[in-house]
Amino acid sequence: MTSHPSEVPLPNFSHDFTGRTVVVTGAARGIGQAVGAYFRAAGATVYLADRDEQDLKHAATEIGATGIPTDVTDTAEVEWLVGRVISDTGRLDVLVNNAGILRDAMLWNLTDADWDAVLAVHLGGTFRCTRAAVRHFREQQYGRVINMTSYTGLRGNPGQANYAAAKAGIIGFTKTAAKELARFGTTVNAVSPNAETRMISSIPPERREAIAATIPLGRFGTPGEMAAAVAFLASEEAGYITGTVLPVDGGVAI
Repeated sequence: MTSHPSEVPLPNFSHDFTGRTVVVTGAARGIGQAVGAYFRAAGATVYLADRDEQDLKHAATEIGATGIPTDVTDTAEVEWLVGRVISDTGRLDVLVNNAGILRDAMLWNLTDADWDAVLAVHLGGTFRCTRAAVRHFREQQYGRVINMTSYTGLRGNPGQANYAAAKAGIIGFTKTAAKELARFGTTVNAVSPNAETRMISSIPPERREAIAATIPLGRFGTPGEMAAAVAFLASEEAGYITGTVLPVDGGVAI
């Protein structure tokens, strides 16, 4: 039976974040900067966090955000970041955990330092930033957390045991946090992206074309397309979605 159009009110998909405060980590460039720019254009007050102070300053100025140099592996710095945001705006609504590094090596060449560094930034940073934000989400009875994971976390990739372990850990963390925070009106989701970032651009053209040919849609995504997916999960329209991993990868995960 088909309902009459007037009986089915359609939601407003404008993704208006006016009055919301957003924190994006790993935001000096690439996907993180694009995410910050999307939220800023949608009316949010945006804070960008990154260890690269020079690029962070440029990114924040470019999109009209506030840049706060932050090492997400340092609990004190993370707590200071969240405290500064709350002091400035009185609230924190959306946290995007995007900070990450690569220290690739085959398993037999992978050092303790490179293993520890990758897990500390990806998985440890996601944990520290989320933990710092939780007390405010509980008080507000509202929050959105979006974590960046990877297809590699599900399927693995030679030379990336540390990265794959960290990204798989983020998936488990996302699902657990979603169960714990649902009672506080807070959703926790993850995005698995496949975008043309600086890392992809550094691959030789022939190899890049070969990789693109394996993607069902035939191309890498743009950082802006990743940002749109993050914004959807942070929106009011996605308020009934939690604990999920959204592949935004052109069909790679099929």
